[in-house]
Amino acid sequence: MMSGAVGTGHHMEGMSERDLHAKPCPICAKQAVEAFRPFCSRRCANVDLNRWLSGVYAVPVKEEEDEERDAGCKARG
Repeated sequence: MMSGAVGTGHHMEGMSERDLHAKPCPICAKQAVEAFRPFCSRRCANVDLNRWLSGVYAVPVKEEEDEERDAGCKARG
């Protein structure tokens, strides 16, 4: 490690126990566990990962091609 580096400890250093567990598990609402934060268990973390991988969670995006095609249609019509 570099000498004099700021924040060389754990990223949660300085946070109170209350801060660590302020939010419940987003899957089952039980108290979060530090090892699986923000989840309460590996199971809930895996449920969340599966939801992302299977497309249940998705960030809506409008493709540039769609915008260009729509603009071309409006200009012609």
